[in-house]
Amino acid sequence: ATLQFAALLSLNLAVMNLLPIPALDGGRFAFLVVEAITRKRIYPKIEKIVHTAGFFILITLILVVTANDINRFLAGKALFEKFSDLIK
Repeated sequence: ATLQFAALLSLNLAVMNLLPIPALDGGRFAFLVVEAITRKRIYPKIEKIVHTAGFFILITLILVVTANDINRFLAGKALFEKFSDLIK
């Protein structure tokens, strides 16, 4: 069961990393696809701005989710209410 969970977690991380979100590998791949289609190099300054904005959005999302989890924990609610049947 633990090995299956680790495999599922690893696969999920790989899929999420390939999504075309700036600052992830999929975001870089999306830039390569656009460059291949247009046959023009995207200005490095523009690419840097897009990746930086994507990075800040991801960090903000992580902070919001973490704050929500802390609030739920302090309120005495289970963090994984939907998965409570699996834990029992």
